[in-house]
Amino acid sequence: MAFVRRFMPILSRLVQNTSSNQHQKIHRWVAPTLRELNRREDKNGGKIISPRNTYLEWNLEAELFAFGKRLKEDFDAALLFQAFTDRSYVIKEEMKQKEIKFDIKMKDNRELAEDGYKFMDEYIDLYLQAVLPKFPIEGVTGIKNHLLSEKVLANISFHLGTKDIILAAEYPVDNYKLANTFKAIVGALYRSSGEERTAHFVRDFVITQLQGQDVNEFLHIEDPWKLLKELISKAGSNIEPRLIGQAGTNTLLACYRVGIYINKEMLSAGFGETVNIAKEMASREALKKLFGTQENMYPINFRLKGIPKTNPEMRYQIAAS
Repeated sequence: MAFVRRFMPILSRLVQNTSSNQHQKIHRWVAPTLRELNRREDKNGGKIISPRNTYLEWNLEAELFAFGKRLKEDFDAALLFQAFTDRSYVIKEEMKQKEIKFDIKMKDNRELAEDGYKFMDEYIDLYLQAVLPKFPIEGVTGIKNHLLSEKVLANISFHLGTKDIILAAEYPVDNYKLANTFKAIVGALYRSSGEERTAHFVRDFVITQLQGQDVNEFLHIEDPWKLLKELISKAGSNIEPRLIGQAGTNTLLACYRVGIYINKEMLSAGFGETVNIAKEMASREALKKLFGTQENMYPINFRLKGIPKTNPEMRYQIAAS
């Protein structure tokens, strides 16, 4: 203990010196200088972002090879190069070749993008019908349109690292080129590795975008009570709404609870500031139970292999009803 007490002052001074040296010293002229540099940059048109393919150490073949290996997919090299070649880049190169009287034929990614979109459209439709067997076809179509939208596909393409590899006339590329390139990548994979590998690729990167989302938001129902009544009457059952609770009547905080009963058994209940709203909410909850998309539903299965098959007899059709 005496030894420790003897060296405590020395240790405390070492700790103080170390902590003081760790403080970052920023001079007063740094912030005004940075602001002035940013002002001059904005005055000249903003920061200029140069594409990666203009760098001296850029190697397109190596980038394409690494892209395929990063995704653990085997692409045909020529098809993958074509998938990353936008139409604007081909037009730009053709104009340059005319100036020097040189002619090299280049293929853009439009044909591959059409093949990729067609495959995704068919596969996603079959997959959703398999994992949501009772969900109406209108809801399946709404989910599919969401997954194939430009915003979703562009987001997937961006996070796969395609932004710096795309050959386009303008940089940075917009969402349309990002989404179109992803469609072309799917088309190139379909031609390179076949149907099953492409299906698993679309499943892992596109369909999984539904994780954490409420699929009922993609089904728009104008009159849920009318639809519910038609579906129940087809099954030969009697449906009846009942007011089972109310509070704060004739006040700004009024609350009503309506229950939906089928053959004298409660199917669902809903709350609202009026009886009609509570009835509508109860009807929506009842439809979720009929469609198998209630809040406590099993998570969507993202592990189906191959091309799934569906049973159309189990599905409700709102348009037909």
